Amino acid sequence: MTALTLYYHPLSCYCHKVLIALDVLGIELDKRLLNLGDPAERAAHLALWPMGKMPLLVDQGRPVPETSIIIEHLQRHHARPASALIPPDADAALEVRLWDRLFDLYVMTPMQALTADLLRPEGRRDADSVADARERLSSAYAFIDRHLEGRTWVSGDSFSMADCAAAPALFYAVTYVPLPPQHVHLAVYFERLMAHPSVARVIDEARPWFKFYPGRAGLSRRFFDPTSI
Repeated sequence: MTALTLYYHPLSCYCHKVLIALDVLGIELDKRLLNLGDPAERAAHLALWPMGKMPLLVDQGRPVPETSIIIEHLQRHHARPASALIPPDADAALEVRLWDRLFDLYVMTPMQALTADLLRPEGRRDADSVADARERLSSAYAFIDRHLEGRTWVSGDSFSMADCAAAPALFYAVTYVPLPPQHVHLAVYFERLMAHPSVARVIDEARPWFKFYPGRAGLSRRFFDPTSI
């Protein structure tokens, strides 16, 4: 194991969040693709982090779990000079952390519920849970759209940890619930996110894996061509 290792999977939205942050912060590390379907890999991963979630950062043998904590840890200990995703001002930092949590809880969580339902056998799918997840995404879109009026990034004037959370959350969420045309601020923000060099790089690296994404039918052709399967 090297001094700094990230255990991840290239399809995971939460892994994308950390990969975007790594690129912005200019950090090189050893990336280990994690296959939790392999019993030996799963056992080794559980020995590092009993909750079994990914991504997982290991720094000098110390496991650092949870995406927001990973990003703060990386910024504090490994970022190149003058690069930051969490501002030094305490109030501004709270705003970034708030929106980071909002995207994780109110966009990523219902999006993952929709993915999980697709992974169930046909007879075990839950139409009520699907309808609830779609409604929660629609409500989140409306809330975020209002917040984004007059803003370039979701928190402050600079790309932050909150935008690292927003990019994969929205990228996958819109495959299930497209952005309504009336949410113009959110639509413009989404395009701005997709054009950000670090976001675009992470998405590009994930392209070969999109054929395995359960919601791939909703992916835009600019990201995934189903005829290439």
